[in-house]
Amino acid sequence: MKNSKVAILRTSPATYLADMHRLMNLAQYQSHLPKDRDTALKINISWHFFFPGSSTTPWQLDGVIRAMKKDGFNPNLIHGCHNRTVVIDSHLGERENKQVNVTDAHNLRNIHLYEGDEKWIHIRDAVGDLADDFLALNKVYPKGFMIPSRFIGENIIHLPTVKTHVFTTTTGAMKNAFGGLLNEKRHWTHPVIHETLVDLLMIQKKIHPGVFAVMDGTFAGDGPGPRCMIPHVKNVILASADQVAIDAVAAKLMGFDPLRDIKFIRLAHEKELGCGDPRLIEIEGDADAAEENWRFNGPFKKMTFASRMQHRIYWGSLKKPLEWSLKTFLAPWAYIASVLYHDTFWYPTHQEILRKTLTSDWGRLFNNWDELALPPDDLSTPGWADVGTEPLELKQESLKLVAKSFKILGKCIIEAPEFGAKKRRKNAEGPVRK
Repeated sequence: MKNSKVAILRTSPATYLADMHRLMNLAQYQSHLPKDRDTALKINISWHFFFPGSSTTPWQLDGVIRAMKKDGFNPNLIHGCHNRTVVIDSHLGERENKQVNVTDAHNLRNIHLYEGDEKWIHIRDAVGDLADDFLALNKVYPKGFMIPSRFIGENIIHLPTVKTHVFTTTTGAMKNAFGGLLNEKRHWTHPVIHETLVDLLMIQKKIHPGVFAVMDGTFAGDGPGPRCMIPHVKNVILASADQVAIDAVAAKLMGFDPLRDIKFIRLAHEKELGCGDPRLIEIEGDADAAEENWRFNGPFKKMTFASRMQHRIYWGSLKKPLEWSLKTFLAPWAYIASVLYHDTFWYPTHQEILRKTLTSDWGRLFNNWDELALPPDDLSTPGWADVGTEPLELKQESLKLVAKSFKILGKCIIEAPEFGAKKRRKNAEGPVRK
């Protein structure tokens, strides 16, 4: 904890790639990620539709890949990594957020953990007696749970964004492990989500030879995230090998006291899994940027109908009558309700709040990405001096998005973990535990 270091830089499209390379080296990423190991780039998709601040940006992913290539990492040992959430279509998401454009351009493997012949392994076979120290997961999963076998022995770089979250107040590097590492019934952990994130960090430190995070704050989201937020242009990027420290610095930027306001940061700090006290974190790069206070309102002041209901189900008046159903074959009702609210109603009817961010340099860079994308072997250009003149326009797409949301409803049922978990058990390595 004494050596916890977070790098932070102000950036712009014109200098982004050079800034990303400098940022990662300020955070000494090469000393934390063995070059002879596979490295998973854990892409964050908090919404399959593009929403500023919600998901890994294409320039974030592109910048990390180019920095690694420049520093001698073998592209054949780098791969994109996606999890699946029952309310998020990762294939649609990687297209709508233009992440697959980047992995395809660099000819990287792009792995969806819940598909194909991906192997899963029981947690006890993966981490042994470390499981005895879990704060919450043994109670949530008395028979244990499965994690992706491929994670064992490979590096991981988390690619979160700076944003708030209705369950954890803020979300970042530690929360980014939630989707990839836990099995599909991860919604069972929501009542003890803070303790769960600490358990997941313990697992990561055991199974990965290197853990690193690069956080994009070019857009940052405030409000009932990780979806229905107010996006802001903030022009910062952060990196660290300390997952607790980078989340603490990001929380402080948003206007929170990490140890007082963010329980998962406090618990991880107390267990010495990282440093959650900004006073003890060494800042590299633009130190004055780390002192900014964006005074975000946070996720609880203006909650959506959906987020209020979620809180009542997991912690409030609806816990007794409804939470039990989320652990049975009836659970898909919640997935369907989420898609209907967020995709069919909220996204098409709230696009006006995106106007300012979509006309920004970053909004135009996103809109014109395919025309502006640099050749994959160009490792010297510092960024995008010209981001084009056309801003992204979402209004005309509203009806198409509603149609897409109805298609996703079918997947919610077909791929619901209550019906599909047997496949993961079938592909498990090691003894099947009962």
